[in-house]
Amino acid sequence: MRHVYAITSALLIGGSALALTAQAPLSAQDPGASPTAITPRAGAPTSFADLTAQLQPAVVNISTRQRIQVPSNPFAGTPFEGLFGGGQGGGAQGAPVTRRGQSLGSGFIISADGYIVTNNHVVSPGAPNAVVEQITVTMPDRTEYVATLVGRDPDSDLAVLKIDGRNLPHVAFGDSTQTRVGDWVIAIGNPLGFGGTVTSGIVSALYRNVGPAGLGTGGAFDRYIQTDAAINQGNSGGPLFDMSGRVIGINSAIISPNGGSIGLGFAIPAEVADPIVRQLIEGRTIARGYLGVERGPLTEDLANALGIDRSRGEFINRVVPDGAAARGGIEAGDVVLRVNGQDVTPDQNLSYIVANIAPGTRVPVELLRDGRRLTVNVTVGTRPPAEELAGEQFDMDAEEDFSQQKAPTETADTAIRSELGLVTQQLTAEIARAIGIDTSTRGVVIAAVSGSSDAAAKGIRRGDVILNAHGRAVTSNADLAAAIAQAKQQGRTAILVQIVRRGVRPQYVPLVLGN
Repeated sequence: MRHVYAITSALLIGGSALALTAQAPLSAQDPGASPTAITPRAGAPTSFADLTAQLQPAVVNISTRQRIQVPSNPFAGTPFEGLFGGGQGGGAQGAPVTRRGQSLGSGFIISADGYIVTNNHVVSPGAPNAVVEQITVTMPDRTEYVATLVGRDPDSDLAVLKIDGRNLPHVAFGDSTQTRVGDWVIAIGNPLGFGGTVTSGIVSALYRNVGPAGLGTGGAFDRYIQTDAAINQGNSGGPLFDMSGRVIGINSAIISPNGGSIGLGFAIPAEVADPIVRQLIEGRTIARGYLGVERGPLTEDLANALGIDRSRGEFINRVVPDGAAARGGIEAGDVVLRVNGQDVTPDQNLSYIVANIAPGTRVPVELLRDGRRLTVNVTVGTRPPAEELAGEQFDMDAEEDFSQQKAPTETADTAIRSELGLVTQQLTAEIARAIGIDTSTRGVVIAAVSGSSDAAAKGIRRGDVILNAHGRAVTSNADLAAAIAQAKQQGRTAILVQIVRRGVRPQYVPLVLGN
């Protein structure tokens, strides 16, 4: 990244008098072709200083103070537990230890009264047993505010904070749909704790699907602006500006073999972030479009069998009965080519396009069916919760590593993990069918169990369903967390839970709290 930045700086030093030249492709028929002068379009920067001076005051540092519970004996739950101070029966020697932690990130103010946008992961617990106690916003002049979390959307990795202030400097979202590859951009943020750091670069690519395993491994909402502007740890949540001073992206991720910038930075486009931020500020639930289909990519063999180009379209494997697609006339075996005027491609796939259409909107969908093209009109539905969508894929026999579970984003999830060593989710009819119990059952299903927990020692496993806890019915994680809190308030060191599993009658099991 240093090399790329050095080249950029060298080009800027010459100012407006500098002309860029590029060698035009030479053909075999015209070996003597002369190079063509390329003149930068109007607005090409000679310096970023004036723009930076206007924008920098609205970019803030964000830090969290966290409380983390860790086992005092790292060998807990193994045959070596007793050799390293774990003892038998718990007690003070084997009790969990509470430690302090913190996180650092960036954000930007979008209103004079103190609304701030950042990444959800910047203000989320950094470990399964962590709880965020305080969020602090530090202004460029080092003024500090304690922030309130207004709302968060884990699917898009966005969060909105609020501080008490008046006439605060602020910036606005721009139109990222007009962004082009090659446009200049600047990033401002808090990399590695160096607040107010400004870096520059260009837009390297648009609509990149990037996930934990690299290119093409992101989820339905993971489409990013790629930039070579230096982005490092701590830049998360900071703005990516265009040359008009508008926020066209929110810096969110990097790909790096060593944790530092190598010129592969990724920002959430403003076209995705802006409507979500507005909904969070208004206190509304984030509603995304949904068709109700199981889709698959057009592999080379499938495209050959259908006689079409594999670079466009997605194949429909199944249509959910009575869903939006079924009501609109989409059938299994169709290939969806365009939705609402947008081509379905590997970069902008069907899920991404539909998710960004407001539920209730009627849109044209262009299909290929039995070799002929046709267009149907579909009224977009509302995307169900993630746990409901995952229900049919819930495999109770799958190996789930407790330590690799995503950090909890809700207080209830954190309490269940820290007190019981469990990851749970609401039981749906789809999950009930998958694990072989009555679909009318109400409860929370266990998705993962910590190997060092009392639950694991007593045989609790993935796929078990908690029906009741501390004498109260449990139908959600919030219910279970409330039962835990009540038991602790009453001075209990264990909680009685009623559990059911496939082929076994419901039974009560006491689980030690805080284990």
